[in-house]
Amino acid sequence: MYELIVVILIGLDQIIKYWALNYLKGIGSISVINNIFNLTYVENRGAAFGMLQNNQTIFIFVAAIASCYGLYYLHTKKVNNLGKIGILLVISGAIGNLVDRVRLGYVIDYLDFRIIWNYVFNLADCFVVVGTILLCIYIITSEEDEKQVK
Repeated sequence: MYELIVVILIGLDQIIKYWALNYLKGIGSISVINNIFNLTYVENRGAAFGMLQNNQTIFIFVAAIASCYGLYYLHTKKVNNLGKIGILLVISGAIGNLVDRVRLGYVIDYLDFRIIWNYVFNLADCFVVVGTILLCIYIITSEEDEKQVK
């Protein structure tokens, strides 16, 4: 079941990136909310915020190891729903960007919130960030639960 959820989330990410590559790339940028939010085509050869440019091997290795470990953890450990959702989102985001790196040599980014910062990101990045936040909450609340039991 976990694998099916991951496949669905990766599929959603890849469909949007396919659209960005085949439609948005030719346009460059579309203003959705003037001076706040644009859809902007970017080829990101780095990690978050464009760091570590052109180090695809490192990103591929880390994403593959993290995804395999996350699935192993889901199948072998007792995890509540918050933890499961967090792990599934991180895995889906990591693999979504991994597909781009292997297939294209870069990650397609398109979400451009200019009011917040000057970085462009994608749905897979959102999965990783939200999943990480949920995992942090899960870890903190799990530790509190363990303290109360003792």
